[in-house]
Amino acid sequence: MISYHARWVIPISAPPIEYGTVVVDDGRIARVGARPRATNGQWAHDGTEVDLGDALLMPGLVNVHTHLDLTVMRGFLEDLEFTQWIRRLTEAKRTVLDRDRLLDSARLGLVEGVCHGITTYADTCDSAVAHDAMVEAGVRGITYQEVFGPDPARCTESLEELKSRVAALRSRETPLVKVGVSPHAPYSVSDALFAAVARYARQDTLPVAIHIAESEAERVLVEDGDGPFAARLRQRGIGVAPRARSSIELLRNAGILDVRTLLIHCVRVDSGDIADIARSRSAVAHCPVSNAKLGHGTSPLLDLLAAGVTVGIGSDSVASNNRMDLLGEARSAILSQRARVGRHDVLCARDALSLATIDGARALGLDREIGSLEPGKSADLAAFPLDSRVMPVHDPEAAAIFALPGVPASLVTVAGRELVRDGRLIKADLALAGRVEVAARALRDWSGA
Repeated sequence: MISYHARWVIPISAPPIEYGTVVVDDGRIARVGARPRATNGQWAHDGTEVDLGDALLMPGLVNVHTHLDLTVMRGFLEDLEFTQWIRRLTEAKRTVLDRDRLLDSARLGLVEGVCHGITTYADTCDSAVAHDAMVEAGVRGITYQEVFGPDPARCTESLEELKSRVAALRSRETPLVKVGVSPHAPYSVSDALFAAVARYARQDTLPVAIHIAESEAERVLVEDGDGPFAARLRQRGIGVAPRARSSIELLRNAGILDVRTLLIHCVRVDSGDIADIARSRSAVAHCPVSNAKLGHGTSPLLDLLAAGVTVGIGSDSVASNNRMDLLGEARSAILSQRARVGRHDVLCARDALSLATIDGARALGLDREIGSLEPGKSADLAAFPLDSRVMPVHDPEAAAIFALPGVPASLVTVAGRELVRDGRLIKADLALAGRVEVAARALRDWSGA
């Protein structure tokens, strides 16, 4: 049994506790409350006392959308139009990055995430390296195996390949890391394949995630059968025509919304789309920094929340974001929404913390296990030092969102196992950064060829 004491404890499910304590027993939270007096028999035990000092202790952060294997591309795809960005990413990945390099890239992404207090990852990946990296690192997560197939004539082939890859991944599932599927996006998946994946996911009880309603290029493809994505598909001999009133309607028609899908981005959605999402009880992965950096716009987050849609926060890849800092992402969510509607009193710090913790857990179907500090839940914890970069602290929730971004965690645990202690990663591969830099140089050489 371990008692973690901190200046502030933020349970999420209850108000902050000054001079609080979280007691962990056999990987689970046993008690949460005010720091006990030495003579308080109710809290007395024979376990270890860990005084985190002037720190803020909260649930481990939940990142509902990542591409860990793209960490090596940080800064490699700057200032490109979206369809060019995707094409360059795809060609570079296929040409330069073998499985070992992709695995190291995913490992480095996890080092960054864990050191910023992220304990749960929902990763979309076609090579399965993110799954292996998460298992190795001891974090919690879901690996969404990607499937591509814009040609409806190859639907059966694409589905069979997906089933084979999922079967291989499921043999490597652990209590912490599970498997789902991700039919990538409307510009890379036919309507027939969307429908086939929906049937497969329902039959095998697999979680589903999809990049959807992300860009203007996607909107024009789906609604008008036109634009740069349409041109590229026609160059490949694939017929293109208008497919639906909107990307969300496309998914509804294909049966994808019926399996309570995680909808990634949802920047270009209207009131009808939001109503469809809410009725289906699908969740949304909100990625404010990536959406803005790629020039896609600002998601109507407030409208989604008002409709009762479950929304979590995602960093997306560092290829489109350049960093993985979920508290910073939550900060951006607040600022972008307040700028969008011109009001100072929407989406407070407490709301944003919920998006990064319990709401993210709900979006992944993990809220009974993680996302808040409550007795019986898994001891996935993150503590951050309240040093001169943060103090003074008048409001700990506001401090977490507006002052802590960029500050490394001092303690991180998953299921009670410490991954970061005293601000240091316990299990560190000292040669990892060097190996990733070699891969990055190979990308630069390929780019300049």
